[in-house]
Amino acid sequence: MHLGPLTLADLAILGAVAAYLAPIAIAKYGALGAFDNRKPRDPVFYQDPFRARALGAHQNGLEGFAFFAAAVVIAQMRAAPQHIVDGLAVAYVALRFAYAAAYLGDVAPLRSAIWALAFAANVALVFTPLWAR
Repeated sequence: MHLGPLTLADLAILGAVAAYLAPIAIAKYGALGAFDNRKPRDPVFYQDPFRARALGAHQNGLEGFAFFAAAVVIAQMRAAPQHIVDGLAVAYVALRFAYAAAYLGDVAPLRSAIWALAFAANVALVFTPLWAR
């Protein structure tokens, strides 16, 4: 069954994966030899405050990913206006990159505000089918 071309929202799912991988990749590959790939979950590596924040940002991204992917699929399966779905999906990905930057930069109040906005974008995605004509 052919469902048509990929939408911007479909591609945003890949963007969300990049957003949750980015902080941990920065921590691991920016550690200049301190990261041992034979022990990728070594707690000693994450004792450094920056690396601990990178791990937190990564884990939070993993936690939120399922809701985002499901919200995109629900919205598109229920024939929500595609331009709204695309806009909310892109906004979510941009917010997740901003969240990671705030987390890595140790700006906790901003990080929490960005998280709330990203969560709101997900909730809005779930309800976009109500806006269909």
